[in-house]
Amino acid sequence: MDAKSQHPTQNILKKSMMKILVIGDLMLDRYLWGKCERISPEAPVQVVDVSKETSTLGGAGNVINNLLAFGAKVGVISVVGNDDVAGQIKKLLNGVNQHIITQDGRKTSQKSRIIASHQQVVRYDKESKENISKFSQEQITKSFQSIVHEYDIVILSDYGKGVLTPTLTQTLIKIANANSIKVLVDPKGSDYRKYIGAYLLTPNKKEAEIATQVSINDQNTLTHALNALESIVTIPLITLSEDGIALLQEGELIQKPTVAREVYDVTGAGDTVIASIAYSLAQNKDILDAIEFANLAAGVVVGKLGSATASLDEISEYQSSLHKSPIESHIKNFDEIRHVVERLKSQNKKIVFTNGCFDILHRGHVAYLDTTKSFGDILILGLNADSSVKRLKGQSRPINTQEDRAFILAALESVDYVVIFEEDTPYKLISIVEPDVLVKGGDYEGKEVVGSDIALEVKLVDFVDGKSTTKTIDKIQSCNC
Repeated sequence: MDAKSQHPTQNILKKSMMKILVIGDLMLDRYLWGKCERISPEAPVQVVDVSKETSTLGGAGNVINNLLAFGAKVGVISVVGNDDVAGQIKKLLNGVNQHIITQDGRKTSQKSRIIASHQQVVRYDKESKENISKFSQEQITKSFQSIVHEYDIVILSDYGKGVLTPTLTQTLIKIANANSIKVLVDPKGSDYRKYIGAYLLTPNKKEAEIATQVSINDQNTLTHALNALESIVTIPLITLSEDGIALLQEGELIQKPTVAREVYDVTGAGDTVIASIAYSLAQNKDILDAIEFANLAAGVVVGKLGSATASLDEISEYQSSLHKSPIESHIKNFDEIRHVVERLKSQNKKIVFTNGCFDILHRGHVAYLDTTKSFGDILILGLNADSSVKRLKGQSRPINTQEDRAFILAALESVDYVVIFEEDTPYKLISIVEPDVLVKGGDYEGKEVVGSDIALEVKLVDFVDGKSTTKTIDKIQSCNC
């Protein structure tokens, strides 16, 4: 039962030149920025004084921008019209391996948004939506067959603008599977049979409801919808806006909540999610780690206006900032932790529990808690009250009061909540928490662990040699200075 490992979500993914191919509908996102100070005398509408215009890649292009921000090497296959918008898109794809087919008579997608005082006022579109020609589909297939082996993962970014026809989509998936390359799909439409054989699917709640004909309003209906999607792909996901991302793993519903603090604009958040998951899977991360990374990335981009991206540095800083809540808010009493645990369990969080006196915090304590946290999502620490420590250690202990010890422990990144208990053992507290994993020191090998009849699993962690509160006190007392 001894284990030491690094918590998988402690570090943001490393920047690396993963090779990812994006196939789908390219668009140009055009923004007209200004301010509004009056209403038109001609009609009851706002008058926006436009001061500047900007353009960026949209649709599948936003997926590409997200991947580039992570440091990936990206390729693209798509179809555009023979127009000025297509020319702008190609310029914005600088640094991307382009396999773009021009189809005469087709209107390249352009979405124009008017922004006044950081608020989107209106959007108007110019585009073709009909399926691309049979000749264009054949050209895409030919290009894909010639380059597919160069990439780690393929993303199909379907915006329903006609590039990913049912026939072409099935052809691409079969070619990728024959080359043992995963295909991730951001889907559109009501018939997902065109995506059969893909590895992963990322519809949002509304899209999933349309495709499965299941009204998602609780965990049972969410599970039902995911079960319906399992006949299409290996891993179906459903993005749930502020409620995060849900998936089934071995038949069990898992929901990872979002981590966004402020939401200014959700434009392109789905593109960020699929790009983040693809980048994670390309680095051989498991799906749960990939989803947590995607939630962090999405939390960054929804705090920006327009189709935004998130760099690895931004995500790392954002992840750190999420832990900057007041230290006192992580110290709970029995009643408070009961409510916290109910909320955490409703989110399918894996709860880890450990306990101790932790008097004069030292390296051994920190290393022990870091390893303990690696066994789950949330670490709850039971802290012996001063009266309890005196009964266990003698009247000269503790050196530090329970309030001071709790404050210092709650400030550690590995500790989520601290609960002080007066009893000799934490059995009452463990009964409230009902942890998934109960952790004790390696010195409990062969001994009965209090609460082992409640927890689902017990793990023992070895202490760091030579590090203990008793040795620290002895050293202080023997000092002649």
